[in-house]
Amino acid sequence: MSDKSLLKSSTVMAIGTIFSRITGLIRGLLLVAVLGTTLLGDTFNVANTMPNILYNLIIGGALTAVFVPQIVRSTKDADGGNAFISRLVTATAVFLGLLVLLSVLFTPVLVRIFATSYVDRREFDVTTLFMRFCLPQIFFMGLFALLGQIANAKGKFGPMMWAPVLNNLIAIGVFGWFLKYSTQPTVETIPTSEIIWIGLGSTAGYVAQAFILIPVISRTKIKIRPRFDWRDSELKKSTHLATWTLLFAAISQVSYLVTVNLSTGAAVKSLKAGIETGVGFTPFSNALLIYMLPHSIITISIVTALLPTLSKFAHEKQPQMIHDQLVKAMRLVGLITVPSSIAFLFFGPLMTETLFFGISIQDSNYLGYTLSALALGLAPMSINLIALRGLNAFENVKLQVLSNTLMNLVGIIASVVVAMTLPAEWVTVGLAGALALSYFFGAWSSVRLLRRFEIHISISEVAGFYLKLASFALLLAVPIWFIRSSIPGGNIVRLLFVLVICGAGYLGLCKLARVSEITSAIEVLTRRKKIG
Repeated sequence: MSDKSLLKSSTVMAIGTIFSRITGLIRGLLLVAVLGTTLLGDTFNVANTMPNILYNLIIGGALTAVFVPQIVRSTKDADGGNAFISRLVTATAVFLGLLVLLSVLFTPVLVRIFATSYVDRREFDVTTLFMRFCLPQIFFMGLFALLGQIANAKGKFGPMMWAPVLNNLIAIGVFGWFLKYSTQPTVETIPTSEIIWIGLGSTAGYVAQAFILIPVISRTKIKIRPRFDWRDSELKKSTHLATWTLLFAAISQVSYLVTVNLSTGAAVKSLKAGIETGVGFTPFSNALLIYMLPHSIITISIVTALLPTLSKFAHEKQPQMIHDQLVKAMRLVGLITVPSSIAFLFFGPLMTETLFFGISIQDSNYLGYTLSALALGLAPMSINLIALRGLNAFENVKLQVLSNTLMNLVGIIASVVVAMTLPAEWVTVGLAGALALSYFFGAWSSVRLLRRFEIHISISEVAGFYLKLASFALLLAVPIWFIRSSIPGGNIVRLLFVLVICGAGYLGLCKLARVSEITSAIEVLTRRKKIG
């Protein structure tokens, strides 16, 4: 796959992802306006992130991405893959259904584990009720991810990127209604009916997101029927790989457990100390929402288009071709992730002050500090995902588990150190920095593990390119940071000025330096416009 074909394959998905992430950001802004960034916001985010973390792991290569090579191969069967894919969908649906059932039954246990500081407090009851209505999302997230991977294997990338827009629009409608008609609730005053409707409204979006892919699959001529003859050898292989993938997810859940516990505990301690600013899990989750924008728009799009090609090269035993594709993808995503990390580092508080309405300056600034602490982990996070996809192509989940274990172990140790050394009100900012640090170790270990398959990616192939891009971004960000307060107009005007000047200047410097990836991207986009 050439630079231009890779960019073309990614552009359709990127456009869909842009709309998805923009509507997702609006959804998050409305949620903050309705619930705030203090303990009530934390209760919903703890509850809603339980299924969300599983969804992110699935999209990021956990449950279903491991099935892509089998799906690709099965489409060459005499029946076009109908039998294998039907067994796979049936088995996955049954597994997810049982997982939801058990999770709902043991919701109080989950809350005790993930938010220990809420035990014997009103926050415990609110979180438990929120979670019971959010947990069914797991089923529809898993179904959406699996159907999306089937569509991808048939060359239909766009619908998977556009379906979340419908999800977000439904949630925007729900949260917008509450913002208009509901009084500003607190943990003590929020009625049970509002908890139920917010939980149901959040889940309804995921139902629509999954079901909208069914007609897409039907147009691929794949006929999915319930099949319970699960002794098929390929399905057993998939199940074995998925077992390792669930271990991958479990390791990440431990890290997530630490983050939620430490951040919610810090919020409770800070409130007892008289600090009313939101300093718990909600600032962390909302900063992460902004932080993931560039990663989701460029990295996920390119990687999704790349994986079937990598699987093909792995099957044909062409490690050099895989090497070239992985390096190409890393350099392409760096065009966005590197300057974005610099922007988050320098202008995080300005971004959150502008975006998050209905909360105090102190709350929005704290969100900005958390975003700045996350900033430097953006590029290695994308490199890690791309390298993991290289391991996926060889259907080796064990090595992914090894890399993920190292990354999360570093993150957990750093998080515990942060919680022990920082004042309670700054723990969440420190946790963001710990997460950023862990991504460096994840990227390093994943790239190193690729060597077992004769794929040797040297530091010079990527790091030197990233340093060049970072120098361009810093040349613009540093002077603008010093004059940011003197820029006339409100926060919106200042933020637009910063983004336009930094963005245009960065592109100009890349063009002057003849960065070939920028040139290829512009040529492809120009050609697409001419064709349109």
